Amino acid sequence: MKTIQQTFSVPFEYTVHFSNYIFDKSNPIFAQIVRNHRRPKIFFVIDEGVAVAHPSIFEQIRTYAEAYAKDFTLCADPLVVPGGEEVKNDRLYVEQILEASNTYGIDRHSFIVAIGGGAVLDMAGFATAIAHRGIRHIRIPTTVLAQNDSGIGVKNSINSFGKKNFVGTFAPPYAVLNDSTFLDTLDDKDWRSGISEAVKVALIKDASFFEWIEVHATKLAGREMPAMEELIYRCAKMHLDHIAGGDPFEQGSSRPLDFGHWAAHKLEQLTNYQLRHGEAVAIGISLDTTYSFLKGSISEEVLHRVINLFKKLGFAVHISELSGTNILKGLEEFREHLGGELTIMLIDAFGHGVEVHQMDNGLIADAVEKLKEFEDNEFTA
Repeated sequence: MKTIQQTFSVPFEYTVHFSNYIFDKSNPIFAQIVRNHRRPKIFFVIDEGVAVAHPSIFEQIRTYAEAYAKDFTLCADPLVVPGGEEVKNDRLYVEQILEASNTYGIDRHSFIVAIGGGAVLDMAGFATAIAHRGIRHIRIPTTVLAQNDSGIGVKNSINSFGKKNFVGTFAPPYAVLNDSTFLDTLDDKDWRSGISEAVKVALIKDASFFEWIEVHATKLAGREMPAMEELIYRCAKMHLDHIAGGDPFEQGSSRPLDFGHWAAHKLEQLTNYQLRHGEAVAIGISLDTTYSFLKGSISEEVLHRVINLFKKLGFAVHISELSGTNILKGLEEFREHLGGELTIMLIDAFGHGVEVHQMDNGLIADAVEKLKEFEDNEFTA
């Protein structure tokens, strides 16, 4: 027998920029990011919700491209696609990006730029990762959830076989541009939705950040932009630190940043994706925090502070789809998604997560009932 052992490493580097009015001619950041000796082609994919809320964006992009014509060229009009899970449920939109790449000669030195919420960024990132085995991809997230979580990471995906994110890739973006002016037009649900991911990362990694969110909850719920910008920056920083911390492409079964997600993913499916991802995550975190309490890992005070925070931020902590046996199927689907071994993140203190490999169905049912009580009744922590 003959054997050749191959070993190599490939470094990845990308920058998350925070800059407002990115398509104003006075702001050179976008042109600086794409500038190279080839005067690259740029193709934009835009979330339909963004196009409706910001109808001037098409003219802004054209005007900006004219002002920086020496740096890049637009190879075609932008492709507008639906926002939300619809864009991940139908492979038509991936095919449209692949077709555009072929038609307009978008090569590996060109850029596909996605502007929109997390679902559009997921879909567009997947399409760019498989075209020519990887076209340079820039993300411009336009929701809180995308700016502090999904849009700044290395994962891309679409849904298939009735399962969320079943088909996808690990492919880091070339760059990310966070522009908080896009947040002004979000409805209250989408404004609120991304805050749950910040609560998540605070609960498992940084107790002081959880306390900060508690103190600023009224400002966050009241749509005060300085508080939201600070939350997004701090949350994004912790997510990026985690990605760089040892298992960026999730080769193992440990996924601490998926705290609360086993139930959240199932709730999204059970509600036919009418429930926003962040809303589902808030319920999932509440469930796993309640389970942690029933298991004896945290005090009742800790539990009440978590539930009170979510309710103060305007989240539900229980919906009818959470009850019944269907939610338990989410555990098996999560195990399968992890690659075989079930690994669930729970907490034993503010800012400290613990992994478990088994869940007690009876305790889950008890936690669900307790959440129903919390949803129906007020209490004081």
